[in-house]
Amino acid sequence: MSKLPKIDRQREHQANERTFLAWLRTSIALIGFGFALTRFGIFLRQLEMSLMREYNRDIFLNSENLGILLVILGILVIIVALLNYNRTFWQIEKGDFQPNRLLVIITAILVMIVGVLSLTLMIRRNPLPTFTPSSPQRNVD
Repeated sequence: MSKLPKIDRQREHQANERTFLAWLRTSIALIGFGFALTRFGIFLRQLEMSLMREYNRDIFLNSENLGILLVILGILVIIVALLNYNRTFWQIEKGDFQPNRLLVIITAILVMIVGVLSLTLMIRRNPLPTFTPSSPQRNVD
């Protein structure tokens, strides 16, 4: 049991819970963004197929795969947050808290990698062609 007064231990546990909830908000944002990105990619694919009657899809680097990657990353962040919360809880109880910056660094690097992949998708994306009818239009006066 900790040697800290009861009120100090309570504050540390509440701070630990707030940190856990912040990690959860981050994971929910990643999952939501991944879902939206996947759905938007499907919309773009259908739009391109309706305008061009074909779809050139990159097998690896496309918005559907990036969206799935974001959802998986969000789930992994939840697992890491839960493990970190539990580890911190017991360290507070034992009175031997050791901060772990590695989790923050790894999560930041993973989010930066996904951001770079997103940027690559935005830059590589070919603009949709403008619709031009095959038969000439007549002017009606």
